Amino acid sequence: MKRTFLFLLFLAILSATSGYLMSKASWIGRVGITFFHKEYNLLKIWWQGAIAVYMALFLLFLLHSYLHKKLSLLTARLLDILMLCLTVAGLYFTYEDFHNNFTHRVLGHRFHYGCYLFWVGWMMICLFFVFKKRTAITNSGSTDPANV
Repeated sequence: MKRTFLFLLFLAILSATSGYLMSKASWIGRVGITFFHKEYNLLKIWWQGAIAVYMALFLLFLLHSYLHKKLSLLTARLLDILMLCLTVAGLYFTYEDFHNNFTHRVLGHRFHYGCYLFWVGWMMICLFFVFKKRTAITNSGSTDPANV
């Protein structure tokens, strides 16, 4: 439980950093968000962006947690590894989009780094659950990692 709390605290710090970096878009990028992409206005204020990123990461954490409770350990870990591969692909396609699409390129490097941190956070969630030890509850109520 302590390990989970510390990991969620780490995700909160990562989200705050991501929100801060996304709020530091270039001047022309901020103008574009203001006039053309109003749905991204929340990214201009650092704490709103941080809350959005944290909520997304927290929902992904809950999804992984649910999968680990409902599926066998092998199946859950295989899904975690598959999701890890998807996050690497997502990071790659985000990088490509930011460097090949002019309107995204003008947002600036700090904004890009903030978006990359979201993908890094999801990768960390996948790795957290891949290496998490599962404990089984026996009939006597004690937990024994050997009964997995």
